[in-house]
Amino acid sequence: MSKRSLFVRLVPCRCLRGEEETVTSLDYSHCSLETVPKEIFSFEKTLQELYLDANQIEELPKQLFNCQLLHRLSMPDNDLTVMPAAIANLINLRELDVSKNSIQEFPENIKNCKVLTIVEASVNPISKLPDGFTQLLSLSQLYLNDAFLEFLPASFGRLTKLQILELRENQLKMLPKSMQKLTQLERLDLGSNEFTEVPEVLEQLTGIKELWMDGNRLTFLPGMIGMLKQLVYLDVSKNNLEMVDEQICGCESLQDLLLSNNALTQLPGSIGSLKKLTALKVDENQLMYLPDSVGGLHILEELDCSFNEIEALPSSVGQCVCIRTFAADHNFLTQLPPEMGNWKNATVLFLHSNKLESLPEEMGDMQRLKVINLSNNKLKNLPYSFTKLNQMTAMWLSENQSKPLIPLQKEEDPETHKTVLTNYMFPQQTRTEEYIPSSDSESFNPALWEEQRKHRAQVAFECDEDKDERETPPREGNLKRYPTPYPEELKNMVKTAQSVAHRLKEDESSDESGKERNHIGVQDVGVKVIEAPCPNGVATDKAPHVSANIYAQNPSAPDSKDASDTSYSSHRVPLKSSEGSMMNHEDTLEDSEELSDEEEEMKIAEMRPPLIEISINQPKVVTLSKDKKR
Repeated sequence: MSKRSLFVRLVPCRCLRGEEETVTSLDYSHCSLETVPKEIFSFEKTLQELYLDANQIEELPKQLFNCQLLHRLSMPDNDLTVMPAAIANLINLRELDVSKNSIQEFPENIKNCKVLTIVEASVNPISKLPDGFTQLLSLSQLYLNDAFLEFLPASFGRLTKLQILELRENQLKMLPKSMQKLTQLERLDLGSNEFTEVPEVLEQLTGIKELWMDGNRLTFLPGMIGMLKQLVYLDVSKNNLEMVDEQICGCESLQDLLLSNNALTQLPGSIGSLKKLTALKVDENQLMYLPDSVGGLHILEELDCSFNEIEALPSSVGQCVCIRTFAADHNFLTQLPPEMGNWKNATVLFLHSNKLESLPEEMGDMQRLKVINLSNNKLKNLPYSFTKLNQMTAMWLSENQSKPLIPLQKEEDPETHKTVLTNYMFPQQTRTEEYIPSSDSESFNPALWEEQRKHRAQVAFECDEDKDERETPPREGNLKRYPTPYPEELKNMVKTAQSVAHRLKEDESSDESGKERNHIGVQDVGVKVIEAPCPNGVATDKAPHVSANIYAQNPSAPDSKDASDTSYSSHRVPLKSSEGSMMNHEDTLEDSEELSDEEEEMKIAEMRPPLIEISINQPKVVTLSKDKKR
């Protein structure tokens, strides 16, 4: 180390010499902060980048917006509910990330952030954009996924520099006509909205390269989609498509076409004209065949036509010599075309759950094949040419197979007198409810397993149709099975509830009478337990029960939460008593038919449970909110 460098290290920092330290970037991410650190404000004249990701910050102080040199502000995954109007002071702000918060709207004067180029505001309950937002003329990337947008401002077309626009998981049904001015748009994500038809404005967006419209309600893919000459990626899966227009061949740059999970019965014959197509997914439709023109897809690498009603593949499919992955499982195939042997690059084949009775010898020429699934077919043996598949790592012949590769023996087919490969898995048997699949484990004994099964504990669900046939001891009550909602369903439930709360709030603001109303919002829901009083003041020693009581508080009702209030309705469910058996109210009442009225009333009072009360404007014991910490 030189004397000079040593001297520099020993020099006190400039702040101790009366000079301000030049700090341009601060990162407070993942620090469990509840407020913005005050020490930030001492650098307000030099700070350019501020990161406050993944904290618990609920509001932004006014001092923060004095940092006028700030050009990047990152605050995702916090607890912000309001975007302050003071953000207009950040005239040099270029990138803003407020995703995963609880912000409901942008302030109108955000338009003063004239150099703002990137806005990430996904996962917020934003229901509309202010007109001022469309004056951010420098905006090139806008991310508003998973919000509550029902429409875009009519002047949205002002944002002519937009290159990326993501609006996935909203409630959009149409796009404003002014969007035809977005000629620089390259990526548009409209997935998981409520479109029933492809917006006409897309015809004008000729520069678009990536388009997502999956998870909508489309029934027809119109010919105008063929006007998108630069389109590379198109996803219209998870719709109700019944037909694709022949003009789709106009998408001459298309590389990925996703038509999965629709109601297609056929593909357009012109699909073979998509010469640059590398991935075609048409699984989960109602296709009965593939068009012969599919052979024109010479550089196709992935073809998925599983879960359809296809009985035979066209011989032209052998011309797709670049295929690496092919899936045709869960169809009605009885045989495969010998031309498939031309797939020299194929590595993975899914052919299970069909009706295949034999395989062509030419499949032995797929020398790069590594994985093949042939389970649940009607194969009697395998071609002897399979011995040439030296790179094979997994060959599934049964759903009950314990090892990926099982030894095969050479023998002569008594019918064709050809040399074939076989083992104890052949001939394959069609799976039925009574059929127990054979296992490749030598120690497996079906008879012993069945005997042991009878002695195993069984759980009978109320929805089981054969529950009466099971050998289970009699008992009182049943175990009820309720379907668990998927996260997407839960998210939709939250959105629906918050939308109702938002509309009720708007109604209140427009009410001239000014009377106070109670609004049901997702964040206002609490859960608590209230002991139900017994008639005549008689206490019981019985084990308590639980019942659910869901209600909306009436503004005219008294504040008392007495469970005996007739304005509350309840649904009572049986729980286990202290003895561990299921108690049934009806059975208990039947046993007390001979009791007097007073004794019967006392008997009923003993069984009255405490209440689980889901109330409005109560302490937030359980809160559903549309953020990361729900």
